[in-house]
Amino acid sequence: MATKIVMEALSPTMEEGRLVEWKRQEGDTVAEGDVIAEVETDKAVMELVARASGTLLRHVVAAGATVPVAEVVGYIGEPGEEIDAPAPKKQAKEKAPAAAKAKEEGEKEAEAREKKPEETKATVSTGDATGSGARVKASPLARKMAAERGLTLGTLTGSGPEGRIVKRDVESARAPEAPAGPPADAGSGPRFEDQPLSQIRKTIARRLAQSIGPIPTFYLTADVDMERAAEARAALNDSLGDRGRISFNDILLKALASALVQHPACNAWWQDDHIRLWHEVHLGMAVAIPDGLITPVIRHADRKGLLTLSAEARDIATRARARKLAPEEYTGSTFSISNLGMFDIDHFTAIINPPEAGILAVGRIAATPTVVDGAIVPRRRMRMTMSCDHRVIDGATGAGFLRTLTRMLENPLALVL
Repeated sequence: MATKIVMEALSPTMEEGRLVEWKRQEGDTVAEGDVIAEVETDKAVMELVARASGTLLRHVVAAGATVPVAEVVGYIGEPGEEIDAPAPKKQAKEKAPAAAKAKEEGEKEAEAREKKPEETKATVSTGDATGSGARVKASPLARKMAAERGLTLGTLTGSGPEGRIVKRDVESARAPEAPAGPPADAGSGPRFEDQPLSQIRKTIARRLAQSIGPIPTFYLTADVDMERAAEARAALNDSLGDRGRISFNDILLKALASALVQHPACNAWWQDDHIRLWHEVHLGMAVAIPDGLITPVIRHADRKGLLTLSAEARDIATRARARKLAPEEYTGSTFSISNLGMFDIDHFTAIINPPEAGILAVGRIAATPTVVDGAIVPRRRMRMTMSCDHRVIDGATGAGFLRTLTRMLENPLALVL
């Protein structure tokens, strides 16, 4: 009996997956454990492996389709074995928006002709004439829109059934040249492009809706003098040679982990009927990827030295951008940090990643006029803002944590205590 290949839950939060590519084709011999397809989950592109040995009999789902977890995507069995399975299917939402709209409008118009044949026939057989004198076929809505925009139907090209002009054709048409004085249309190119949602973008949208609405959030901002941190970083990099390089972000990770140990109330999860205070620090580090954002986790960050943190942060960020993280590498963080300083952002607020109770948003380090001993001198400074879940963290609690973190960054020697 043939074995079903199903869309597996390849991450803890995965509800559906997009089959990116079949690695084995129909008729190929596969062994249990062989990689047979690549699947885009809500966080990464992962491998789907065979759960049985035999011949890949059928692709039920074509590459590019998105299907729910547990749905059958193919079959493995004996060569020539009969299976009761449909032909490969594609998601309707994977089709090009224009083609989908054309089909929809064509079906609506066909339905209208069946219900009111005489009225519909009269409507579509009259209208503006082309240069040859033939009547233009156009939907009633397209005619109305063309009249409102001052367009001549005979100058438009129809993309509907049998060349009929439909709403989309009128929308994409350029209006007549405006008289001198009024502003002209922006151009003759497409007015917009509909971009399908990737699995990660769907997850981001869902998670943000869970965060910014239900979570009572308040924000605390601190201005940090990073002059000593900059000097310490330069001295460390001079001494490291070819063993690695320390970045400001590495110093931030180390200071953040150390401060969270001293303030466990901020290293916490909201659990609906209780608050979980973590005695381990697992830092989530926001990483931008082409179609969204992912937050890989540095486990036990409080137990690691600066050089180890630096190497791990670089490695996990590189693999995050390549969509090669395992589920356990982007789940389970106890606190997160988002650093946009490298993009020359001075200040911003980040959205909490539930069930965590806080996230730190870090801006750029810039030379700023500062009063030191009565004199104005340039000092490298940085602003950071903590987003706090008020159900877990009170104002004074968050302020105390930021004060500890600020002192550590302004006096890096405190990190060795």
